[in-house]
Amino acid sequence: MATLTDALEHARPLLSELEAIYTDIHRNPELSMQEVRTARIAADYVEALGYDVTRGVGETGVVAVLRNGGGATVMLRADMDALPMQEKTGLPYASTRTAKDEDGSTVGVAHSCGHDMHVTWLLGAARLLAENRGAWSGTAMLVFQPGEETAQGAAGMVRDWGDGRFPRPDVILGQHVMVGAAGTVNFRPGVALSAGDSLKIRLFGRGSHGSQPQTSIDPVIMAAATTLRLQTIVSREVAPSEPAVLTIGSLQAGTKENIIPDDATIKLNMRTFSDDTREYMLKAIRRICCAECEASGAERQPEFTPINSYPLTENDLECTRRIGNAFHAEFGARASLAPNPASASEDFSIFGRAWKVPYVFWFVGGTDPEVYANAVREKTVNRLPSNHSPMFAPAIHPTLETGLRAMLAAASAWLCADMSAAQEGLP
Repeated sequence: MATLTDALEHARPLLSELEAIYTDIHRNPELSMQEVRTARIAADYVEALGYDVTRGVGETGVVAVLRNGGGATVMLRADMDALPMQEKTGLPYASTRTAKDEDGSTVGVAHSCGHDMHVTWLLGAARLLAENRGAWSGTAMLVFQPGEETAQGAAGMVRDWGDGRFPRPDVILGQHVMVGAAGTVNFRPGVALSAGDSLKIRLFGRGSHGSQPQTSIDPVIMAAATTLRLQTIVSREVAPSEPAVLTIGSLQAGTKENIIPDDATIKLNMRTFSDDTREYMLKAIRRICCAECEASGAERQPEFTPINSYPLTENDLECTRRIGNAFHAEFGARASLAPNPASASEDFSIFGRAWKVPYVFWFVGGTDPEVYANAVREKTVNRLPSNHSPMFAPAIHPTLETGLRAMLAAASAWLCADMSAAQEGLP
């Protein structure tokens, strides 16, 4: 198994180039399915390295293929989109961008999830693979994916993939920067990330004057009772040994204090770690909403609209074992098994599920090691700015080089028995 042990001074030109790319993308984030500039940066960069590049896959996605003799086809994926939120890190390269969201509202835009780091990692891997073709054999397929935050991107690329348009991968690999000591990686066989489902539920009543509630069917009361009852699904219907989360993130009704409105809208999100629990909870949500509407005398059934849906991320056992061996060889004690699945969700697994190809998704720490160590000692890890916080900002170093090492170590487990030449330029 190849290791990445070259001297740090050999890495500085590449790492400086990648840092400049990272800060530029961070400063210029783009919302889901609007990643035109980011996609162009990625496509232009890998095309100049000799990859066969296809742009506009699934709207703004990019697929780059480098064939290098016989062997496995390894797909490496990075997501590109940012979040509709204002950044508050105060960094010199912080985003001040705004954009129109899908509803036409002007919102701040920030890379508060780390996808800018993901793109940068993949660009670095692309260059090292292209410039060291004598060290590996097979096909490297790089996928720069749009729309992860809205669960549109992977599904859109799969729909646009076409038969024979691109090589069929033997394995699909991806990684995510998370809270954790920078310089570390962790991985998990089997379920690594939860399934995530978001719903909008519209409850219909009958509006009236606030002074005459007897003439109304009050959707505010209906929505309040429904909200409380929905919380009993996890606490009273799901076994304590089965992890699950159900959160009501939005309850909207009415415009004025003395008007009973016609309807109310609930938006909820749930996270589950097995397909059986997911299906049970979705049915329970419908049962409770319909029952509360009937109890209120509503004259119309509730309306259910899916907002997004993320499947389980369930890593292939044998492929995870192979990657674990590569990580332990590369990082030693800084590579570890994640003790539990994370409650976050990803659309990464859609590729593997659609094509019936094994996949592995793992995590790279992005928190300054000293800051993280202090938080562990003081038991304040939960207070560290996490993904989707306006204060989230990975420490560029050593996060940048660690993610690059991890991606190449994982890919090399399939592409070669000895990647020593391909690691030239890495610390």
